[in-house]
Amino acid sequence: MSLRTVFAFSGQGSQYYRMGEALWQRNARFRERMMRMDSLVQDLGGPSVLAALYAPERTKAEVFDRLALTHPAIFMVEWATAQLLIERGAEPDLVLGASLGTFTAAALAGCMDWETALTNIVRQAAVVEAHATPGGMIAVLAEPRLARDDELLRRSELAARHFDRHFVLAAKRDELALIEDHLAALEVTHQRLPVRYPFHSRWMDDIRPALRAATDAPTTLRAQLPVACCAAVEVLKELAPEHFWSVARRPIEFAALVARLEAEGGPWRYIDVGPAGTLATFLRYALPPGSRSEVFPTLTPLGSDLRNLDAIFFS
Repeated sequence: MSLRTVFAFSGQGSQYYRMGEALWQRNARFRERMMRMDSLVQDLGGPSVLAALYAPERTKAEVFDRLALTHPAIFMVEWATAQLLIERGAEPDLVLGASLGTFTAAALAGCMDWETALTNIVRQAAVVEAHATPGGMIAVLAEPRLARDDELLRRSELAARHFDRHFVLAAKRDELALIEDHLAALEVTHQRLPVRYPFHSRWMDDIRPALRAATDAPTTLRAQLPVACCAAVEVLKELAPEHFWSVARRPIEFAALVARLEAEGGPWRYIDVGPAGTLATFLRYALPPGSRSEVFPTLTPLGSDLRNLDAIFFS
């Protein structure tokens, strides 16, 4: 049986220096699209993403967390990779966006062109850098109910539930080390993400008017492809005017969305078009037992991007 295809796009936290480098070096169409998008970012007053992303002195191990660079970089790599997949014959039947990846999903679904999506991303990054409460996000390998721990409740908010033993906390900057100390005392595995702001939490509320003005559409956007939304836990055929604010503010309910997709339309062929393969990993844990869905990463920090792409077409 031929499975219907989902393109899944990740957001902040999945970025790293040199992401997509194999395609940048070896695929002229990928490189051309990346250069065109980089020119738009600079026309909007931003820095050259490519100059930072592929700077010779940068390594994948370094922290890449300046929002003015990482926001557009994630979209650029996802959009260019998605177009390459489509050119090779992998047409999506549904697109899934997690957090910032919702912009890529919306553009691929025909809600807006890539120029508008990237412009809104650059504007969102500028608003957040100028006005948002400094903070961060911590990934935790434990059941999400741990987020109700009194100490964690006092200092943080649950920002994402990816599967039954993985969630993310958001908090202000001065709380992050205290949260890490508490998790260490509980002997819980955790990792701080390369994100300087507490997305998907109450600390975003102060910038709601500015963020809406920067990113939200004046009218409802019609989608040519179904859009699976991790904030609404729904498959949408249109995006409401507040959609992109909602995606930045509400928690990422990835596990619940996958459960819904599996129950209502599965099995699927999920292709993670994000830069790090994180959604592919989450999917392998979030899919219900016995699911006949297939999962494919594209880009990862491990340097197997070309083999991953071939596996999609020759599996």
